[in-house]
Amino acid sequence: MKNLPIGIATLAEIRKNNYVYIDKTPHLTNLLKGKCYFLSRPRRFGKSLLIDTLKEAFSANKELFNGLYLENNWDWSVSYPIIHFDFGGSSGLDSEQVLFDMIMPTLAEVAELYQVNLRTELSIGQLLQWLIRDIYKKHGKKVVLLIDEYDKPILDCITNQEQALRMREILKKLYSIIKSNDKYLKFVFLTGVTKFNKVSIFSGLNNLNDISLDVKYADICGYTQNELETHFAEYLADGNIDRAELKKWYNGYNFAGLETQKVYNPFDILLFFDKDYQYRNYWFESSTPTFLVELIKTRQYFMPNLESIVIQSNLIS
Repeated sequence: MKNLPIGIATLAEIRKNNYVYIDKTPHLTNLLKGKCYFLSRPRRFGKSLLIDTLKEAFSANKELFNGLYLENNWDWSVSYPIIHFDFGGSSGLDSEQVLFDMIMPTLAEVAELYQVNLRTELSIGQLLQWLIRDIYKKHGKKVVLLIDEYDKPILDCITNQEQALRMREILKKLYSIIKSNDKYLKFVFLTGVTKFNKVSIFSGLNNLNDISLDVKYADICGYTQNELETHFAEYLADGNIDRAELKKWYNGYNFAGLETQKVYNPFDILLFFDKDYQYRNYWFESSTPTFLVELIKTRQYFMPNLESIVIQSNLIS
């Protein structure tokens, strides 16, 4: 049996070390029809792997896509400069200094990689802007901008409103340059937990296409029933799994898609197979949305029986 990619979010490691990989690359060709995207999904749902897959594709690392849909449906003759911010990599983004200590090394590494000077006398937003423009001028190629967990620095201190607002202002300065540098950007993709128009962080940035509840991308992360049956057939057989029970536990996600696009939580499924087929709340045990729990406790929200509630998409979009 192939290995289970528990906690692995890099395409190269998965493809080179015999891990199970669900081919989501058909979605990448659809994304190329546009330019600036935003995707909201729960934590540990495959967003980082999606970002890394985009990074490898735009880097023209064709060998990683052998046998996948993208192998014959992508222009591998050109690679693009990439700027990649990963704010999900830290568990304590609770101060301005910690945030700066994540942003500045990323900018410095990119500047060194593409052999341009980093104008350190500028503000964060201006630094990113001139980095994009200088890379474009030096290499004659537009830049790919990938931002994973864009909202985590805010959510990490959400119960401290003053601190959260300060973090938001820093990120606002960083992200605000995206629209004004459109002609230097090839592709922009941001992921997060919260919807960007609810955070008031993208003032003036109205060119992001929010695909969070787009039927075309409902299964861009997570495992569909067909994908589960196909790629985990040996695990299902080995555990003599009751399919109906498994579906009841872990197949409760439908991001405005068709019935066939309902997805299993990937983290739950992988740990279920790894932990000798024991039914447990694996995702909640390790990925509890702490910011939400703290808000509920602090503000004493009324919590009815959520199982029976249906809300319109405009309330969460």
